[in-house]
Amino acid sequence: MTIAGSDSGGGAGIQADLKTFHAFGVFGTTAVTAVTAQNTLGVQAVHAIPPDIVVAQIRSVARDLRPAACKTGMLATRALVEAVAGALREEALDSNYVLDPVMVATSGDALLDAGAEAAILAQLVPLAVCVTPNLDEAERLTGRRVRTMREMQAAAESLVLAGARSALIKGGHLEGGEVIDVLWDGRQLRTWTRERIATRSTHGTGCTLSAAIVAGLANGRLIDAAVAAALDWVHRAIRSAPGLGHGNGPLDHFIAPLEPPTSAAD
Repeated sequence: MTIAGSDSGGGAGIQADLKTFHAFGVFGTTAVTAVTAQNTLGVQAVHAIPPDIVVAQIRSVARDLRPAACKTGMLATRALVEAVAGALREEALDSNYVLDPVMVATSGDALLDAGAEAAILAQLVPLAVCVTPNLDEAERLTGRRVRTMREMQAAAESLVLAGARSALIKGGHLEGGEVIDVLWDGRQLRTWTRERIATRSTHGTGCTLSAAIVAGLANGRLIDAAVAAALDWVHRAIRSAPGLGHGNGPLDHFIAPLEPPTSAAD
């Protein structure tokens, strides 16, 4: 299940999540938190769905099409964060819950109001089996600089101390020719290093990655294996992106998942 915003351009949000679920062979359900007018050039308008309607969607799905795993993406407002956290607890959906703390679109447009960040840290992070911030999101959640490998590890440790069972810090915004991703589960640090792909086709990368992790959990993978498979698939989806739009284009959601290489563990 994905609890997230709708992207009219189809490259991010619930549209990307459903495509990802399909690619991994799981049936997807949704609770729409916001309707956006957006494309590869940016976000032109956002309409947040009333919290009671979002909660009703979650309850409706949970009580019939019980999700094996779920994620949250764009939550837009503090009221939505609080309502979704309450629904996840009420419906006991936190055993395989992945938190993608969507704050800013690839285009740079804000997708979360300022008052919601503290609520995410206090109410959603402690429910998550994994939280998946990029560097900017990690900085805002932890209040510390996150621009080096050591700082990524420290941020992951901070989020686990805040209650998450694991934290994946995504290094797509690191300087240099390599992308490094760091997973900390409170016991072991795992890292994945891949070459940076020179492309503008990165719209929806975070949504797609967290959805792929959720699909892995739904298929019975442990979190480290689910993360490894998701990172491998997203990397290949960026490489084979269809080149749509005039801005930051979508990934290729049609490629098949493969058994990924193992991570480096410290």
